[in-house]
Amino acid sequence: MSNFKKVAVTGGPPRQDVLAPLRMTQIVGSKPALPAEILSTILDHVTVLDLVHFARVSRRMKEMVYDDSRWVLRLRLLGCWNELEARKRADATRRQRGSSQGLPREEQSERTGIGVSGNNNNSASGSKKPRNDSQTIFDAGWEQIDVGVNSHQQSLAGSTEGFNAVHRSPTNPSSSYKGQDPLCRLDIFSHVQSLRGQARQEYGKIHGSLNPCYVDAITCRDHTTAMVFRIYRDPNHQARMLANLARFAESDLAQGWQERQEKIQNLSETFETAVAREFEQALETADVDGKQRRYAQVLVALNGGQKGVQTFTSNSPIVARKDELGDPLDCLRLGPTGSFSLQESQKFFTRLAEGFNEQIALIDRIFPASTKAAVRFLERVGKEVFADYLSTLLDEAYRTGLEPYLEAVSGTYHQSLYMAKALRPSKDTGDDFYESVDRIIARAFEPHIDLYLSEEYTFFKRKSEAEVAEWERQLSEQDASMQSLYMSNVNRQADKRDFLTSFKKVVMMPVNVLPTFPLSSPFGGKSATAKALVNGENLQTTSQASSQMSTRPATPSMINGTTLGTSRSATPMPEPPTTELSAKAAIMSSRLEGIRSLFSIEVALNLVHTAKAGIERAAVFYRAQSQFGEDARKQCQLIFVLLLQILGNRHIKAGFDQAVDHLAKYNPKEIQNHGHTEVRPLVTFLELVNVGDLIQQMLDVFYEQEMVASRLTDRNDFLDPAVKEKKKFEQMLDERVAAGLNKGIEVLMAEVEFVCATTQKAEDFNPDGAGSTSANVMDIGPSETARKVVDIVSSHTRMLVGSTEKNLLDVFNQEVGLRTFTALCKHLKRQRISVAGSIKLISDMNHYFTYIQTLKNQNLLEYFIALRELAQIYLVDPSDAKELATIIADGDRFHGIFRAEEVYEFAERRADWYQIRAKVERAMYGIGCVVM
Repeated sequence: MSNFKKVAVTGGPPRQDVLAPLRMTQIVGSKPALPAEILSTILDHVTVLDLVHFARVSRRMKEMVYDDSRWVLRLRLLGCWNELEARKRADATRRQRGSSQGLPREEQSERTGIGVSGNNNNSASGSKKPRNDSQTIFDAGWEQIDVGVNSHQQSLAGSTEGFNAVHRSPTNPSSSYKGQDPLCRLDIFSHVQSLRGQARQEYGKIHGSLNPCYVDAITCRDHTTAMVFRIYRDPNHQARMLANLARFAESDLAQGWQERQEKIQNLSETFETAVAREFEQALETADVDGKQRRYAQVLVALNGGQKGVQTFTSNSPIVARKDELGDPLDCLRLGPTGSFSLQESQKFFTRLAEGFNEQIALIDRIFPASTKAAVRFLERVGKEVFADYLSTLLDEAYRTGLEPYLEAVSGTYHQSLYMAKALRPSKDTGDDFYESVDRIIARAFEPHIDLYLSEEYTFFKRKSEAEVAEWERQLSEQDASMQSLYMSNVNRQADKRDFLTSFKKVVMMPVNVLPTFPLSSPFGGKSATAKALVNGENLQTTSQASSQMSTRPATPSMINGTTLGTSRSATPMPEPPTTELSAKAAIMSSRLEGIRSLFSIEVALNLVHTAKAGIERAAVFYRAQSQFGEDARKQCQLIFVLLLQILGNRHIKAGFDQAVDHLAKYNPKEIQNHGHTEVRPLVTFLELVNVGDLIQQMLDVFYEQEMVASRLTDRNDFLDPAVKEKKKFEQMLDERVAAGLNKGIEVLMAEVEFVCATTQKAEDFNPDGAGSTSANVMDIGPSETARKVVDIVSSHTRMLVGSTEKNLLDVFNQEVGLRTFTALCKHLKRQRISVAGSIKLISDMNHYFTYIQTLKNQNLLEYFIALRELAQIYLVDPSDAKELATIIADGDRFHGIFRAEEVYEFAERRADWYQIRAKVERAMYGIGCVVM
């Protein structure tokens, strides 16, 4: 056998073998070269015709192109897909299919969305069903589409209806839509339905109707030769088709879509400019129901009519000739110098409202309701007319002065709200119209509101501080002039030579500088007076009405005869003293009398009125329920807080402190004439208390009327700044009144002790004493001293009746009673009382007890009952020393007010004490007894 071996042949044809074709066969998989996600993304950015080519590549590509979600996306971009409607129709179809026995083919077609007007591919069998006779644009071959488009473009010159319709199978044979009718193409979007599984067919309606015009619009060189203007001659139809093309361009996702949309936009803008020019000419001719309405509807059909509304607004008289409505500077020029004239601003708002209502009537006749032309016109007028006028006015008012600026902001805002009510809404606005007006007004005032609220607070602070400072300056100048007046006639050298004589003759003389003010019933009608003062009513009628109850003036009008205000009457000054000591005594007395004028109702009233004006101006923004309401409410609270701080700390507190200081310097021993039943410094201080109480009531009325009634504050909110400051003010006033009354009571008690020491005669309680010259006839009535003491004390306690709260009055009466009790006890320990004089003492004690009963204070009455029982120890005969000892040792007899040791001290004031002392002590302590 030969060793020859075959060499492998390469490159030649294979050997003829049965299995050779199978070995040569390469199995090609169906897996695509690109992932499905990338292919789907590519399909999203190709043209519709390229999608047709792509669908013819393979069955898989066709399924990707025919995917319903792809066409639903395009319908969404066009605004033609309603998911709710699609869901309802799908549910209805599913229920209908479930009720009837459908074929498997129909179920498969419903599931895949294929087979209604396209092919039904069966992957299991691989067989193809026969194609329907009618074809959609996507089922037609590319050659058929090209032929249809070319034949359409060739017939454009001679066609009067546009382009030839593409043959397609209608989804609803009974539909009234006819694709070949150019007028139906204007409403193509209204014929699109939201059907799941048929989104491709619905989009095919739009594409078949609008794509030829769309392609022509983006390829034509001259806008006048565009297919839209040659097919449609009516401007309204042209506008509607241009609007359709602009909407159709939103579904163009292929490369270069920005340039194509820009071309469509340029075409629409050119058409819009031409129509707007015609509309403007129609406005000049005042053809409202003719050309104006016609061209306005064309602009509305094109893009909503914004250009038409803009043209109408620009040519409106209240915008084009807004200077004729009023000059903002007239509000500052025509009124008084440095003031703001609300009459001129009211004229502007009246003319603006009348002109606006006239233009709204025209808008209702020209523009359809869907354009909301009235709201756009309102916004334009608010920005270019109202806001411009307001800004110019407020800026100039601010440069003029702070007070005109505050009046201008609040006044114009109030007038703006009334103007808003006078505006007539359009037929297309309804209830939202007035909300839009309020929003425009708030937008115009927004740049000024922060500055206004800040300046309102600053203005009140500056004016109120100036008012108080002026009052203090007048007091200081008055005091200086008073000292200068009293010291003007003093011959200092003569006084030095005759100092002792001057002291004896002058110091003890009364110096009456101020007229007295009767205090029959202070502030009997004070509540009504306070309300009248706050409201700014005429006080003459108020004072006349309350003259029967109070004869005291509301505020002391004089300090030493010199007025502190223009409205105060002068009292003739007495002849000034001629010696230095008399002058100093007169100055001291004058200062004590001048306590009543340390603070004034006039100053408080001016501050309250200033605060009321500021709060009412700022409260306008709160009552209007505007967006500035909360800021305005807080600012009103700050103004009220500042009122209380300045009026309390700067004015009332300082006045009470000076009054207390003056009372501390009072010495009754330096006063010679004590014939009056009242202590003059205490009377004037109580009058000052009444003035402070009236100021507090004024603030209470102001708080209720301006703050609580206007809902600027809540009296039940303990964290509210106004509530907290009001409580602090009331606490401060109570503390100062209490301190002053305490010092006043000390002065009163000093006067009582002085009266007791100077008027009580030795023979009153010891008629049988040495040196007594009184007759044997005994007067069993109270002594002159007791009468004077009761008159002095009662006159001062009656002053507070009706002018202060009951709690404060009870505390004052109790303190006066207790201190009077102490003074009487001290006075009793300085007397010598005989058995015969005890009758007078018991009469005095009964007189004191009767007065204390009028105070209706049971606790205080116990002290004077004990004092009356104490007087009984002087009535015991000396022979009954043992009985006297029993009375002294009986603690229950005096209700615990006096201890036995204290009663023993009083017993020592008996005139016969040294005679009965041993017997009394023996009876009390057992002295001299021997224990067996």
